[in-house]
Amino acid sequence: MALTESPCYFSLPTTTPIKLYDSPQQNGPKHAPAAKSLRKTNKRLCSVKVLRISSPEPDSEWFFPAYLHLPQNYRREAAERYNKTAVILMSGASGGVAGPSSIYISMADKIASLRRGIPVLRMDYRYPARTKYCVADVLAAMDFLQRTLGIGRFVLVGWSFGGAPAMTVGGQDDRVVGCAAVASQTAETEGIERIAAKSLPLLLLHGTDDQTHPPLGSERLLQTYQRHAKDDMGFLQLFEGDDHALTKNSNKAEAMLCAFVMRCAEVEITESEDSVVLRTYLVADEERVKLMKEAGDLGEGENFR
Repeated sequence: MALTESPCYFSLPTTTPIKLYDSPQQNGPKHAPAAKSLRKTNKRLCSVKVLRISSPEPDSEWFFPAYLHLPQNYRREAAERYNKTAVILMSGASGGVAGPSSIYISMADKIASLRRGIPVLRMDYRYPARTKYCVADVLAAMDFLQRTLGIGRFVLVGWSFGGAPAMTVGGQDDRVVGCAAVASQTAETEGIERIAAKSLPLLLLHGTDDQTHPPLGSERLLQTYQRHAKDDMGFLQLFEGDDHALTKNSNKAEAMLCAFVMRCAEVEITESEDSVVLRTYLVADEERVKLMKEAGDLGEGENFR
């Protein structure tokens, strides 16, 4: 990880303190626009560390940017108590860190701000749309979180192209305990067979009016999962008339992803916090596309219409 000025400290599951440093060259906001409203309900808001994580190749000078949302006062006891689980969120073929309709920014704040919140990493890629390198980046992110935070369980969420590295890593790495994909492509998603063989939970979300990746792709992914699964833990939600970024159902999609992630992490959402995770809107509809552009999620080849 690149070290620059302005160190950020937090408690880690090691006896030796480790420093995390903010990177000054990042795009997009750290928090969702209305994230401060979480304090009104649960009196806490996660911290966000802006990182550059080194690539796995020893002779490479490339890094990929990431935003790490950490629960307040994150400590070793918390990691052990909550099964050492973290969430990794991946965007599409253009890269970026906001996700479809900026869902990732909002859900990361929510999940990490719960009383029993877990860390969330919003990551970009070194080479977007190139599965081989993006898979290596996801594995590097997992290794980084395991090394620095003591985390050994991961839930992976990918949008569009991001479904490929999510399913590839989910199929080959036993640290993955659940996979979700929004408007996933079908190319290079063969890992879904191994995900099914391991009976990992799978959530697929797709708009029926998606002009980038037709919903038939997710239907076929679910069918493949069901053919190879010993226990059917797969679910597909189709959103009638919605587009590639689920702009018409972004709040519902976000709530479903939050609930799925916490089930995979085996952390129950209390009734008093249900409104924070499932019903509080941290991004207004008119802000969603703007934040996607700022964070690099909307580029050539990743159109949501």
